[in-house]
Amino acid sequence: MMRTTLLFLAGCFGLSVLVGGVLRADQLPPEEPYVFGYANRISCTPGEAVTLHLSSSERTVDLVVERLGAQKTKVLEQKNVPCAAHPIPDRASSHGCGWPAAFRLEVPHDWTSGYYHVSLTAGAGDDAASGSLFFIVRAAQPGSTSKILLQLSTNTYNAYTNWGGHSLYAYHDRDGLQGHRVSFDRPLNSQYGNWEWPLVRWAESNGYTLEYAANSDLEFHPEILKNYRLVLSVGHDEYWSAPMRDHLEQFIADGGNVAFFSGNTCCWQVRSEDDGRALTCWKQWYNTDPLYRTGDHRLLSTLWSHHLVQRPENQLTGVGFLWGGYHRSHGQFMDGKASYIVHRPDHWLFEGTDLKQGDRFGEKDTIVGYECDGCEIVWKEGLPFPTHRDGTPESFTILGTCPARWAPGDSLWYDRFPKDRVGNAVLGLYTRGGTVVTAGSTDWAHGLRGNDPVVDRITRNVLDRLSE
Repeated sequence: MMRTTLLFLAGCFGLSVLVGGVLRADQLPPEEPYVFGYANRISCTPGEAVTLHLSSSERTVDLVVERLGAQKTKVLEQKNVPCAAHPIPDRASSHGCGWPAAFRLEVPHDWTSGYYHVSLTAGAGDDAASGSLFFIVRAAQPGSTSKILLQLSTNTYNAYTNWGGHSLYAYHDRDGLQGHRVSFDRPLNSQYGNWEWPLVRWAESNGYTLEYAANSDLEFHPEILKNYRLVLSVGHDEYWSAPMRDHLEQFIADGGNVAFFSGNTCCWQVRSEDDGRALTCWKQWYNTDPLYRTGDHRLLSTLWSHHLVQRPENQLTGVGFLWGGYHRSHGQFMDGKASYIVHRPDHWLFEGTDLKQGDRFGEKDTIVGYECDGCEIVWKEGLPFPTHRDGTPESFTILGTCPARWAPGDSLWYDRFPKDRVGNAVLGLYTRGGTVVTAGSTDWAHGLRGNDPVVDRITRNVLDRLSE
């Protein structure tokens, strides 16, 4: 079995190895062989070139490119790619590695839009080291093969990666340090396999064709949106820039539809830098963001629901983390049912499910969790209604709920809100130009992975109706 070097493992599991460009005393030097890499583009179109930037203890590296769709499909294998060892710069996590290109790939015109995984191998036999990187191929002609666009949560992948230094989190950093800038020019920890791929496998195995993009394509290539009827957000779509949000909200106002099969969605505002190759977010330390002292807080890189930003994510998704929280994670509702209670079974979303009011669905695959979004609720004659005081649109209808709760201390992240708020994951939708559906949970796609018949039918209802 191939062994992966200490440094690569650290990158995969969120452990910081280098501080100030110097190996700490409690870490061993990286064992040889090793290989790391990243692509110069998050996404591209057929005909464009992608360069792979590699560092290895070996003189050559083998690579295999696979499209991860209904199954893994190998599209390219290249052996003996010349490579060399390159230093990890002092600020690799915030400003990138700056390694030279080791391999140039002009994306063939017959490559289908999708997520492309590049496996790297250095050395041979049982002592070989492995690494990986990814890039996304957009459609050459947007909307030509599908009216459904899946934009992948690539900003979140970057935010949680602390390879080469730090991430946007302190809790999984051995030094307890939290970065405020993260670069795409370094090996990244993709979350695609846990959240988006289950939906992709289900969709492509059931006759749905999807086209793909990165988060940043909503910012830098908004012109593609007009070619689609339905945009999907799946899993953990946590970090959004203002242009991303502006463009998607205009898409909705113009009659486009969005399905957020995701949770903790659009929670933090980020600002793109270096032409989209880096993200800045000061998060809970918003008063250290240089914009804080300008008096114009619209682009303050903190919570979208913060009172200084005045743009809660509810206005886009219908729900938000402020009235959601955790379920079966972070110590909250660890014995919870992780399923939705049905409140309005006659709605078209539930067509063909035979659900009745008060029924639950999704428990087998814990579709409610890890992080959840909700809205402020008032109950009338046994049914939940949004109060709309939190930014939830007037036309929002609550179809399902499951209890969720902040972890102790979360109130410190939200200025002017009480401690230990209890809320719900909320399944619902609204129409304002186009229709927006939200699952209010990161783990909806796990029900598709587990072949839950109700989750299957609801997802079909959404895709069929909103992509027409």
